[in-house]
Amino acid sequence: MRLSLVLALIAVAALALGLYWLWTPERSRAELEAAYLDAPGDMVEVDGVWLHVRDSGPREAPALIMLHGFGSSLHTWEPWAKALSDRYRVVRFDIPGTGLSGVDPTGDYTDERTLAVLGALMDRLSIDKATLVGNSMGGRFAWRFAAAHPERVEKLVLISPDGFASHGLEYGKRPDVPAMVQLMRYVLPRAMLRMNLVPAYADPSRLSEETVDRYYDLLLAPGARDATIARMGQVELVEPPPLLATISAPTLLVWGEKDAMIPVANAADYQAALPDSRLVVLPDLGHVPHEEAPAEALAPVAAFLDEGRA
Repeated sequence: MRLSLVLALIAVAALALGLYWLWTPERSRAELEAAYLDAPGDMVEVDGVWLHVRDSGPREAPALIMLHGFGSSLHTWEPWAKALSDRYRVVRFDIPGTGLSGVDPTGDYTDERTLAVLGALMDRLSIDKATLVGNSMGGRFAWRFAAAHPERVEKLVLISPDGFASHGLEYGKRPDVPAMVQLMRYVLPRAMLRMNLVPAYADPSRLSEETVDRYYDLLLAPGARDATIARMGQVELVEPPPLLATISAPTLLVWGEKDAMIPVANAADYQAALPDSRLVVLPDLGHVPHEEAPAEALAPVAAFLDEGRA
């Protein structure tokens, strides 16, 4: 056998062994639900999708619906939900294909489909009108829902909201998902995920290993990685100003001063378009202030929510 062929076979074998060693299998639903599901009744079928929903606080109280960011889950809001559930009905849910929510059988992960699921969830829970609280991607869902359904939104809290074009994301065009990203279907080292979470924090020491474990475990839920990649490839941004200009709901913009993912300078674009908005900048915090410093970040939000309430 020629030496070149031998070397090629060795290289292929080494690659196969490396991929086998790095291969990251899915976690079973039973294992994940044991760790992250409070009660079986928290799984609710909405518009054909099984959603993981937590609904706390008095049912007759004003409703808050909290929308998490990309790759996150309803657990990101835990401290805020506990603090607000004495006087608000606080609803959190995992976006289809994330957390413990099932994949969408339609295969549709566009913004329009997500907004339809949100509206259907409100109907299922008999919530006619709510305040929407959204972070990053969840902020985009919140303001787009408010533009499409103004009669159903009382107030908006947008925490480092997504929506304006940026590198790799153009208006009216779906992005190409890099091959390296698509490999996460098969290979997803925990260290790599942690490396991607660190920039969301201004102070990386505040990113606990327990939080990393939660993000990692839930990303390994059955079908979650395929759904995540599909959502990335189906994003089709629309120009925000014309939609933002139609939003009448009072809006609080919350931004970490040291946000390395969506810079605080973007707040000016929102304020220029929103008819009724104010901005709170949180010093020394990053992209997920509700995780990094929950009590500090909640103070201005709670004051805004409580305005006008008896």
